[in-house]
Amino acid sequence: MGNKAVRLKDIALKANVSVGTVDRVLHNRGRVSESVRQKVLLMMEELAYEPNLIARTLGANRTYQLAAIQPDPTLDPYWQAPWEGIEQAARDLKPYGVTLSMYPYNLGQVSSFLEQAGQATAALPDGILIAPLFYRESLAFFPRWQQARIPYVLFNTYIAELPFLSYVGQDSYQSGFLAGKLVQLGQAEGGTFLVVHIAEDLANSLHVTQKEQGFRDYFAQQAAEQGSLGPAYKVRSIELPSPAEPAFARQLNQLLDEEGSRLKGIFVSTSKAYEIAPYLQAYHREEVRLVGYDLLERNIHFLREGIIHFLINQNPKQQGYRGICTLADQLVFKKEIAQVTYLPLDIITKENLQYYV
Repeated sequence: MGNKAVRLKDIALKANVSVGTVDRVLHNRGRVSESVRQKVLLMMEELAYEPNLIARTLGANRTYQLAAIQPDPTLDPYWQAPWEGIEQAARDLKPYGVTLSMYPYNLGQVSSFLEQAGQATAALPDGILIAPLFYRESLAFFPRWQQARIPYVLFNTYIAELPFLSYVGQDSYQSGFLAGKLVQLGQAEGGTFLVVHIAEDLANSLHVTQKEQGFRDYFAQQAAEQGSLGPAYKVRSIELPSPAEPAFARQLNQLLDEEGSRLKGIFVSTSKAYEIAPYLQAYHREEVRLVGYDLLERNIHFLREGIIHFLINQNPKQQGYRGICTLADQLVFKKEIAQVTYLPLDIITKENLQYYV
């Protein structure tokens, strides 16, 4: 057929059947004998038929309302990237009848999450994308969505026991394991390696505790492999308050004084490695291996300065984009959905930074 679009009429002529028969095979409706169905499918394959999905969705006169529940990007810069990914997916899917409503919540206020998730639920959307950072409070909504037959996709935080449609994001445990390897890489001596949590409610932050477990397991594996003659590793977990509070600087300074030269590496479990970097700089402890997450502007600054040694990129924009596209694949395009889509854990250094920004 060359570059000419293949029509149902072309397939019908080739298969020696009516256009109506081709339509019934294409949409899997009505009664068609198996031999005729196979013949039509063969002609579709030979002619490389590609259905016009936009025309099909418009012809069906159906729209799909999606909801996205995530932290407010104006209050935490990390969430700007997934927000942009979500909005980009909505623009790309608009021709297929997909519309989107955003429900941003304040990551520092449980009440804000409950209000926004409640509004999204009351709107009865066709599908929901959610970053369930408030683990306990999120659990109350999932049965309601299941009862209302609203498929939902998780991103950023994986909760294994749920009947979600799909999860899109990082493997939190594996990223913590990787962080352990990065902070210890090239350091033959033992010493103290810190996991630092900044302004996190660990009892309600499943993805953060999974990261710490991966980090600890890396060093446990190293100790087991090297035996009693190997270097002694001490893994210590520290919870710091918000950097806006005076206690942040006091506790961090005290920690650096306590550990002194024994401190070999720091792993920040979120995107806030930039909050630790100035203190290492002030103490002239640039040799302490600092590893964190994500290509935020302030993280990039300290990566270039050599204070942050590695950043693990969690592809937050792709998390948002693919999360919305997964809902569309299920609702609009009727595709088979992978239950888990792990995105790559890119290791960023100042030497390869230019290829990511």
